[in-house]
Amino acid sequence: MNSHLYDVIHRRRDVRGQFTGAPVPQEVLHRVLTAAHAAPSVGLSQPWDFIVVRDTAIRAAFHEHVQHERAAYAATLDAEAARRFAHIKIDGVRESTLSIVVTYDQGRGGPAVLGRHAIADAGLYSVCLAIQNLWLAATAEGLGVGWVSFYREPFVRDLLGIPAEVRPVAWLCLGPVTHLEGDPDLERHGWRHRRPLQAAVHHDRWGAQ
Repeated sequence: MNSHLYDVIHRRRDVRGQFTGAPVPQEVLHRVLTAAHAAPSVGLSQPWDFIVVRDTAIRAAFHEHVQHERAAYAATLDAEAARRFAHIKIDGVRESTLSIVVTYDQGRGGPAVLGRHAIADAGLYSVCLAIQNLWLAATAEGLGVGWVSFYREPFVRDLLGIPAEVRPVAWLCLGPVTHLEGDPDLERHGWRHRRPLQAAVHHDRWGAQ
Protein backbone atom coordinates (compact mmCIF):
# COMPACT_ATOMS: atom_id res chain seq x y z
CA MET A 1 0.00 0.00 0.00
CA ASN A 2 1.30 3.45 -0.92
CA SER A 3 0.53 5.32 2.30
CA HIS A 4 2.03 8.52 0.86
CA LEU A 5 -0.74 8.70 -1.75
CA TYR A 6 -3.45 8.38 0.89
CA ASP A 7 -1.72 10.99 3.03
CA VAL A 8 -1.68 13.47 0.13
CA ILE A 9 -5.35 12.83 -0.62
CA HIS A 10 -6.38 13.57 2.95
CA ARG A 11 -3.99 16.53 3.44
CA ARG A 12 -5.23 18.31 0.31
CA ARG A 13 -7.13 21.49 1.06
CA ASP A 14 -8.83 24.25 -0.90
CA VAL A 15 -6.42 27.02 0.10
CA ARG A 16 -7.45 30.64 0.57
CA GLY A 17 -5.48 32.47 3.23
CA GLN A 18 -2.21 30.56 3.65
CA PHE A 19 -0.33 31.53 0.47
CA THR A 20 3.10 33.10 1.02
CA GLY A 21 3.69 34.45 -2.50
CA ALA A 22 7.09 32.76 -2.66
CA PRO A 23 8.31 31.61 -6.09
CA VAL A 24 7.39 28.24 -7.55
CA PRO A 25 10.48 26.71 -9.20
CA GLN A 26 9.93 26.05 -12.89
CA GLU A 27 10.79 22.37 -12.55
CA VAL A 28 8.17 21.97 -9.82
CA LEU A 29 5.51 23.69 -11.93
CA HIS A 30 6.48 21.43 -14.82
CA ARG A 31 6.03 18.31 -12.68
CA VAL A 32 2.62 19.49 -11.48
CA LEU A 33 1.42 20.26 -15.02
CA THR A 34 2.84 16.97 -16.29
CA ALA A 35 0.81 15.14 -13.63
CA ALA A 36 -2.31 17.03 -14.69
CA HIS A 37 -1.66 16.20 -18.35
CA ALA A 38 -1.31 12.50 -17.43
CA ALA A 39 -4.98 12.29 -16.38
CA PRO A 40 -7.26 9.81 -18.14
CA SER A 41 -9.62 11.26 -20.74
CA VAL A 42 -12.57 9.99 -22.72
CA GLY A 43 -11.42 8.72 -26.12
CA LEU A 44 -7.89 9.93 -25.28
CA SER A 45 -9.18 13.36 -26.30
CA GLN A 46 -7.17 15.27 -23.64
CA PRO A 47 -9.63 18.16 -23.95
CA TRP A 48 -7.84 20.39 -21.45
CA ASP A 49 -5.45 23.33 -21.73
CA PHE A 50 -3.61 25.11 -18.93
CA ILE A 51 -3.20 28.91 -18.94
CA VAL A 52 -0.49 29.93 -16.46
CA VAL A 53 -1.33 33.44 -15.28
CA ARG A 54 1.38 35.48 -13.60
CA ASP A 55 0.49 38.96 -14.87
CA THR A 56 -0.50 41.11 -11.88
CA ALA A 57 -2.87 43.34 -13.88
CA ILE A 58 -4.82 40.33 -15.16
CA ARG A 59 -5.05 38.85 -11.69
CA ALA A 60 -6.14 42.20 -10.22
CA ALA A 61 -8.91 42.50 -12.81
CA PHE A 62 -10.06 38.96 -12.03
CA HIS A 63 -9.96 39.63 -8.29
CA GLU A 64 -12.17 42.70 -8.71
CA HIS A 65 -14.65 40.60 -10.69
CA VAL A 66 -14.62 37.92 -7.97
CA GLN A 67 -15.41 40.49 -5.29
CA HIS A 68 -18.36 41.73 -7.34
CA GLU A 69 -19.71 38.19 -7.59
CA ARG A 70 -19.13 37.66 -3.87
CA ALA A 71 -21.29 40.67 -3.11
CA ALA A 72 -24.00 39.41 -5.48
CA TYR A 73 -24.06 36.04 -3.71
CA ALA A 74 -24.03 37.61 -0.24
CA ALA A 75 -27.13 39.62 -1.17
CA THR A 76 -29.09 36.36 -1.62
CA LEU A 77 -28.39 35.08 1.92
CA ASP A 78 -30.47 35.43 5.04
CA ALA A 79 -29.01 37.41 7.93
CA GLU A 80 -27.45 34.44 9.76
CA ALA A 81 -25.89 32.94 6.64
CA ALA A 82 -24.62 36.37 5.58
CA ARG A 83 -22.98 36.80 8.98
CA ARG A 84 -21.13 33.49 8.62
CA PHE A 85 -20.23 34.12 4.98
CA ALA A 86 -18.69 37.50 5.85
CA HIS A 87 -15.88 35.68 7.70
CA ILE A 88 -15.11 33.24 4.87
CA LYS A 89 -12.28 34.08 2.48
CA ILE A 90 -13.21 32.90 -1.02
CA ASP A 91 -9.98 33.37 -2.98
CA GLY A 92 -6.21 33.78 -2.85
CA VAL A 93 -5.84 35.46 -6.24
CA ARG A 94 -3.60 38.29 -5.03
CA GLU A 95 -1.69 36.32 -2.37
CA SER A 96 -0.81 33.24 -4.41
CA THR A 97 2.27 33.04 -6.60
CA LEU A 98 0.37 32.40 -9.82
CA SER A 99 -2.89 31.13 -11.22
CA ILE A 100 -3.65 28.26 -13.57
CA VAL A 101 -6.84 28.39 -15.60
CA VAL A 102 -7.93 24.96 -16.84
CA THR A 103 -10.14 24.91 -19.94
CA TYR A 104 -12.29 22.42 -21.83
CA ASP A 105 -12.34 22.13 -25.62
CA GLN A 106 -15.40 20.05 -26.51
CA GLY A 107 -14.28 19.77 -30.13
CA ARG A 108 -10.93 18.17 -29.38
CA GLY A 109 -10.71 14.59 -30.57
CA GLY A 110 -13.94 15.02 -32.57
CA PRO A 111 -16.17 14.84 -34.36
CA ALA A 112 -16.83 11.37 -32.89
CA VAL A 113 -15.09 11.13 -29.52
CA LEU A 114 -14.88 7.46 -28.56
CA GLY A 115 -16.91 6.91 -25.40
CA ARG A 116 -18.77 10.24 -25.42
CA HIS A 117 -21.72 9.38 -27.64
CA ALA A 118 -24.01 8.46 -24.73
CA ILE A 119 -22.60 10.79 -22.05
CA ALA A 120 -22.09 14.28 -23.44
CA ASP A 121 -20.34 15.50 -20.29
CA ALA A 122 -17.63 12.80 -20.35
CA GLY A 123 -15.15 15.32 -21.76
CA LEU A 124 -15.89 17.76 -18.94
CA TYR A 125 -15.40 14.94 -16.43
CA SER A 126 -12.00 14.31 -18.02
CA VAL A 127 -10.99 17.91 -17.37
CA CYS A 128 -12.00 17.51 -13.73
CA LEU A 129 -9.71 14.47 -13.50
CA ALA A 130 -6.83 16.61 -14.78
CA ILE A 131 -7.64 19.22 -12.15
CA GLN A 132 -7.61 16.58 -9.42
CA ASN A 133 -4.24 15.27 -10.65
CA LEU A 134 -2.88 18.82 -10.57
CA TRP A 135 -4.22 19.39 -7.07
CA LEU A 136 -2.76 16.19 -5.63
CA ALA A 137 0.60 16.71 -7.33
CA ALA A 138 0.78 20.26 -5.99
CA THR A 139 -0.02 18.99 -2.48
CA ALA A 140 2.73 16.38 -2.78
CA GLU A 141 5.13 19.19 -3.76
CA GLY A 142 4.21 21.19 -0.64
CA LEU A 143 2.13 23.71 -2.57
CA GLY A 144 -1.39 24.92 -1.95
CA VAL A 145 -4.19 25.14 -4.52
CA GLY A 146 -7.40 27.15 -4.29
CA TRP A 147 -10.25 26.75 -6.78
CA VAL A 148 -12.03 30.09 -7.30
CA SER A 149 -15.64 29.63 -8.38
CA PHE A 150 -17.03 33.15 -7.96
CA TYR A 151 -16.81 34.23 -11.59
CA ARG A 152 -18.77 34.38 -14.83
CA GLU A 153 -17.33 32.34 -17.66
CA PRO A 154 -17.75 35.07 -20.33
CA PHE A 155 -15.67 37.45 -18.18
CA VAL A 156 -12.78 34.98 -17.90
CA ARG A 157 -13.03 34.12 -21.59
CA ASP A 158 -12.72 37.80 -22.53
CA LEU A 159 -10.02 38.53 -19.94
CA LEU A 160 -7.73 35.75 -21.18
CA GLY A 161 -8.64 35.73 -24.87
CA ILE A 162 -10.07 32.21 -24.73
CA PRO A 163 -11.80 31.16 -27.98
CA ALA A 164 -15.59 31.10 -27.94
CA GLU A 165 -15.76 27.33 -28.33
CA VAL A 166 -13.48 26.70 -25.33
CA ARG A 167 -14.90 26.71 -21.81
CA PRO A 168 -12.95 27.97 -18.76
CA VAL A 169 -13.61 25.30 -16.14
CA ALA A 170 -11.41 26.28 -13.21
CA TRP A 171 -9.38 29.25 -12.02
CA LEU A 172 -6.83 27.75 -9.64
CA CYS A 173 -4.56 29.78 -7.36
CA LEU A 174 -1.25 28.02 -6.72
CA GLY A 175 1.84 28.60 -4.64
CA PRO A 176 3.80 27.83 -1.47
CA VAL A 177 1.82 28.04 1.76
CA THR A 178 2.59 28.50 5.43
CA HIS A 179 0.58 25.36 6.21
CA LEU A 180 -2.46 23.34 5.19
CA GLU A 181 -5.38 23.46 7.60
CA GLY A 182 -6.42 20.22 9.27
CA ASP A 183 -10.08 20.79 8.40
CA PRO A 184 -11.64 22.44 5.33
CA ASP A 185 -12.33 26.18 5.70
CA LEU A 186 -16.10 25.81 5.32
CA GLU A 187 -16.16 23.26 8.12
CA ARG A 188 -14.01 25.41 10.37
CA HIS A 189 -16.34 28.36 9.81
CA GLY A 190 -19.44 26.28 10.48
CA TRP A 191 -20.80 26.63 6.95
CA ARG A 192 -21.17 22.89 6.31
CA HIS A 193 -19.92 19.61 7.73
CA ARG A 194 -18.66 16.58 5.85
CA ARG A 195 -20.88 13.54 5.44
CA PRO A 196 -19.59 10.27 6.88
CA LEU A 197 -18.65 7.65 4.29
CA GLN A 198 -21.40 5.27 5.39
CA ALA A 199 -24.03 7.87 4.45
CA ALA A 200 -22.70 7.95 0.87
CA VAL A 201 -22.35 4.21 0.17
CA HIS A 202 -25.28 2.25 -1.30
CA HIS A 203 -25.36 -1.49 -2.01
CA ASP A 204 -26.84 -2.77 -5.28
CA ARG A 205 -29.65 -0.18 -5.28
CA TRP A 206 -30.11 3.43 -4.19
CA GLY A 207 -30.97 3.70 -0.51
CA ALA A 208 -29.67 0.26 0.51
CA GLN A 209 -27.03 1.31 3.00
